[in-house]
Amino acid sequence: MKDGAEKLSRPTEKNPTVNRSPVSPETPVSAMGIKWVPEDNLHLTLKFLGEVDNVEVPQVCDIVEAVCEPLDPFVLNFVGAGFLPDKDRARILSVTIEDPTDSLTKIVSELEDRFADIGFKREPRDYVPHLTLGRARSGSRRLSQTAIDRWSLHEDDPLGEMTVDCVQVIGSFLEKRGPTYNVMDTVEF
Repeated sequence: MKDGAEKLSRPTEKNPTVNRSPVSPETPVSAMGIKWVPEDNLHLTLKFLGEVDNVEVPQVCDIVEAVCEPLDPFVLNFVGAGFLPDKDRARILSVTIEDPTDSLTKIVSELEDRFADIGFKREPRDYVPHLTLGRARSGSRRLSQTAIDRWSLHEDDPLGEMTVDCVQVIGSFLEKRGPTYNVMDTVEF
């Protein structure tokens, strides 16, 4: 496996797709220098591991299973437009995620500790749960002001919710046309 990341399951009937209506490829803002994430690539990353050797994959899966098996399903709320790293330097359009039970925060914290124990680097920044919808096109240092202004109108809009009942270990492989994802393991709870 070239790269590895854990992410929550993709939306299903049980986990409805978040509403992207404020800004989507069908609206004129798509001409404003945004490269949209294909719908089937939408995911919530818990921990990006980077380069993972094939022999390490079983240990990675074992850690995710140990952390997630005792969990109960929980709900995440998609609460509005977001910008990363922040609005003034926005390169990424995202959906802000609220975790009312702090379940996600606890999972991420435990994964950080356990992966650090086996030699993976800790994330230097605080975890910010978000769903990336689009990025500034290559060659652009930030999103256009028009896109930021338009997306800002929806910073407090409720956009949906999702019941989380599993975590997947995903292998990501960067190709010329973009990343492809392969499920290595699924831990249901």
